Amino acid sequence: MVDKLSYSQQAECYVVFLPKFTYVMQPCTHRETYEDALKNAQEVLEMLIESSLADGETLPKPKTLGKQC
Repeated sequence: MVDKLSYSQQAECYVVFLPKFTYVMQPCTHRETYEDALKNAQEVLEMLIESSLADGETLPKPKTLGKQC
């Protein structure tokens, strides 16, 4: 569900966006390496899912690669 992970020339690091989580400031995380940004994004995503479920909120519909949803 990581919608965008890219290198930011301005910030000089990799940034991750999760725009389907509209209540979270974007980018939601950043790190110096691609691998660290991806790992941290996974942790952020897990926390967002847990808190959404605990609050009774509906999760955003997942995006499936190779299919049009």
